[in-house]
Amino acid sequence: MESNSIERKQDQPLNKASSAPLDQPARPRLPANVKLLLGGLAFFCLSSLVTHRALHRRRLASIPPFYTSSVYHQPRVNGAIEAFEALNVATINVVSVSMLFVGGALCALNVNSLDDMRRLIRGGAGADGTGRSETDLEQELEEWIAAVLDRKERRKKGEQSDGETFGNERDRRQ
Repeated sequence: MESNSIERKQDQPLNKASSAPLDQPARPRLPANVKLLLGGLAFFCLSSLVTHRALHRRRLASIPPFYTSSVYHQPRVNGAIEAFEALNVATINVVSVSMLFVGGALCALNVNSLDDMRRLIRGGAGADGTGRSETDLEQELEEWIAAVLDRKERRKKGEQSDGETFGNERDRRQ
């Protein structure tokens, strides 16, 4: 009886994305942009918690003990450690807000992969991605860079031979 159940499991077609049989529905996965947005939101909440605790600890350290006059209260202060802690808290806050912002922007623009980003950028630049291939674009960029470097080399040679510097058109007219 066990061999029959094993044979039936082996005979069932498998889903290529996972090793689960096709009969079982696949778990829906979150897109990458939503994962980044939720990760940024969680990271922002954690950084807010860290900031709140650091500020609360500093406030409690500044309160004098019960039987001490506020005039004589001198809390222990180490400027280097406090500056380092402030830098760390500020860095964590900036990174969490930027992660949240990037995740939100990717969700708003519906970008889930690098191909989606290329499609979006090329569409915004006027090229829809169907015209030229990447090798054509790379060759055109190489030709442009070679032309710019050639102009720069000619300017240097002109400066050395004539003794005057090349400027823009306005400088030459004056």
